[in-house]
Amino acid sequence: MSVELSDLYRSLSTVADGQELTRPESLRRLADRRARARIAGSTLAVALLVGGVAVGGRLAYPADGSAPLPPPADTPGPVPTGATATSPTPTPASTLSSPPPSRTTTSGTPSQPATGPAAPRPPTSIPDRAFFVLAAPNRTGLESSGDGPALPTLCGTRLSSDSAMVQRRGRYLAYKLSETPTGHVPDGSYRHTITIYRPGRADDALRELRQAVRGCPDQKLPDDSRTWRQRLLASGVYGDEWVLFEMRAPMPDGMGEPGTEEVRLVRAVRVGDVVTVLWEQGWEHTAVVRSQVDADSRRAVAAIENWLD
Repeated sequence: MSVELSDLYRSLSTVADGQELTRPESLRRLADRRARARIAGSTLAVALLVGGVAVGGRLAYPADGSAPLPPPADTPGPVPTGATATSPTPTPASTLSSPPPSRTTTSGTPSQPATGPAAPRPPTSIPDRAFFVLAAPNRTGLESSGDGPALPTLCGTRLSSDSAMVQRRGRYLAYKLSETPTGHVPDGSYRHTITIYRPGRADDALRELRQAVRGCPDQKLPDDSRTWRQRLLASGVYGDEWVLFEMRAPMPDGMGEPGTEEVRLVRAVRVGDVVTVLWEQGWEHTAVVRSQVDADSRRAVAAIENWLD
């Protein structure tokens, strides 16, 4: 061993001999105090952390565990960088109560509510053009206007719908069959009338006419010893509503073949509030031809419809 190392050991021995060594019990107590201090510090830090989490949880979620509550409605949101927060401008009350603007068409014009065509006004007078014109082969040139009954007598029945008449016009005209040469005696004649009724009453006229025919199956006419029989007949479609009936009686003595009958036809047709009646009256006890009356009835209805259109 070197001289320098021996001198260092002697110096250390001298210093150690002059110091009193701490007892083992004291060392253990000092170590225990330091351990308890470290544990207390750690517990305090954990308590502060748990408390902070609990308080933050109560702010973010309600106590019943439902969804987070939204912030108050008046809580301002973050202002973007470079923008200035301004208060909202109140909406005038007149703007809130004003109706929405009307829709416009492609041309920019406000659209109008859809409306149908205006209902035609009921007629109040009957012009000449409301009467039909015979087909050229049936014309005789014999025609006259004048007063007269619109219907034949039916056991003296008076129709109450006559009180609802607005106007009535009538005429007499003679016709011939197409095969009859011009200038010969006519084959028959009509009493043709047109009547305007107050709105909704024209159908009453046809209903009452049917009842009158049914209620008068036979009758005797003034200055006529024969018995006339009345009955309703089936008819084609004419206008809005129609009635066709016949009057039948034996031929007068010395007229026609023995056992033959004189037959007259009456057709009433309603078009709206207008009723046209074609009463075939014959010509000196001639026999009526149904096809001719049907054709002239169609012409009469067409004239009414053209007038009312």
